[in-house]
Amino acid sequence: QLTESGGGSVHTGGSLKLSCTGPGYSYRGYCMGWFRQTPGKEREAVATISSVDKIEYIESVKGRFTISQDSTKDTLFLQMNSLTPEDTAVYYCAAGPERREMGDSCQGYWGQGTQVTVSS
Repeated sequence: QLTESGGGSVHTGGSLKLSCTGPGYSYRGYCMGWFRQTPGKEREAVATISSVDKIEYIESVKGRFTISQDSTKDTLFLQMNSLTPEDTAVYYCAAGPERREMGDSCQGYWGQGTQVTVSS
């Protein structure tokens, strides 16, 4: 079971750090990631980290968001800086098998989601 925390409301340019706790999914071929969804849109992958620490980001968050894990790999983080209203969404932590495409990866277990709201 995955549990997210750290969401909230900030103004444009602000920062938030999301955390996700749960059993470590550090198996070979598994990855963990952060996804987000806004009403009326499909859930999209934001950042993923594989069992061998390969990291991927969607283009819109590169240079602003950083995905990381603690040393035990039981906690996943997403540091979000320079937030904009376009980052407003429910953010989900997920774990699952790695796939060829980032958007298809890490989708096996899901957290309940945490709301991130960025106002101008």
